[in-house]
Amino acid sequence: MPSSSSWKRPEILLFVMAAAMPIAFGVWRALLNNFAVEQAQFDGVEIGVLQSLREVPGFLAFGVVFVLLIMREQTLALGSLVLLGIGTALTGYFPSVIGLYLTTVLMSLGFHYYETINQSLQLQWFDKEHAAYNIGRMIAIGSFTSLIAFGLVWLLLDVLSFQMETVYLLGGGVTVLLALFCWVAFPHFPAKVEQHKTIILRKRYWLYYALTFMSGARRQIFVVFAGFLMVERFGFDAGQISIMYLANGVLNMFFAPRIGKMIGQFGERRTLGVEYVGLILIFLGYAFVQNPWVGVGLFIVDHLFFSMAIAMKTYFQKIADPKDMAPTAGVAFTINHIAAVVLPAAYGVLWLFSPAAVFITGALMAFVSLILSRFVPDHPEPGFEVTWKAKTRVPQAAE
Repeated sequence: MPSSSSWKRPEILLFVMAAAMPIAFGVWRALLNNFAVEQAQFDGVEIGVLQSLREVPGFLAFGVVFVLLIMREQTLALGSLVLLGIGTALTGYFPSVIGLYLTTVLMSLGFHYYETINQSLQLQWFDKEHAAYNIGRMIAIGSFTSLIAFGLVWLLLDVLSFQMETVYLLGGGVTVLLALFCWVAFPHFPAKVEQHKTIILRKRYWLYYALTFMSGARRQIFVVFAGFLMVERFGFDAGQISIMYLANGVLNMFFAPRIGKMIGQFGERRTLGVEYVGLILIFLGYAFVQNPWVGVGLFIVDHLFFSMAIAMKTYFQKIADPKDMAPTAGVAFTINHIAAVVLPAAYGVLWLFSPAAVFITGALMAFVSLILSRFVPDHPEPGFEVTWKAKTRVPQAAE
């Protein structure tokens, strides 16, 4: 294993992978709606089916533990990046309903399995003292390369007049090349602790599971309906929506590492409390906003609050058996995606009757999360995963 002074360290590998993923996924996301309508002749029903299919690999992320029976986590992470890149690169060459469904599932399988293993490796390779800050740095790196992806799409399509299939090929190809670079340049790091290779649900992790489920439900409301609100209520066009996403990326580059530092300084309990109080106010703002500039502000601040979800990861890192990181990451992704399978369609119907009601229920979900966050100890550790009192004890030093 390389010395600590070498750049070939586990954390550097995580940073490079964090840069590789958003290039393919950013290109895929930026082109999807235009490609689906202009090239594959999608209507509303077909795009809805595609989005549901895209979430299926996330719902089935618990299956990652079975793949780990035949390969190591580092190998699976890089292989998943290759799969993501290939799925993106092929998308432009299958401009049909079935073709786009199949390439989307391939891309999504790579994306979700990479994200699952990446979370496990973060919690294993980053020490507890600096984990929140380093995860924040990874978010900042991902935001930067997302900006590169969006800029690449604009440059190739609008300035150089490339075809969409070529842009897909380049975006996916860059991710594949970066994954292969990681395969060749970095050694295979030995696992600090051998991971369990079975699906694990532990009673003492119940609070982490509950927070994860509520997080997934709230995220779906933002992902599906916040941007839709800006288009339907205020008439924003695609360019204006893109500018908001670019602003989010720039702000995340700056704030995500600082939010990580804040979590390390103030702890998970306080950080989650701030996040959920903020989300209650943001969702209520969405429900009643009439000024487009206020809507833009809500959209941007809402996106920044996603970085505070780092606190959930570090809370789990502090309470978990080190052998549970990989299987629990898979289970957590499945729990997080339960809402993704159900909520968009159900809330789409509710939207027809009352858009405000969608966001009011989002505020109620944030309130439930706020209550759950009060059970997080000030100093979580194995055996002290939950507190039932307003004041939490300071744990004794480990023997």
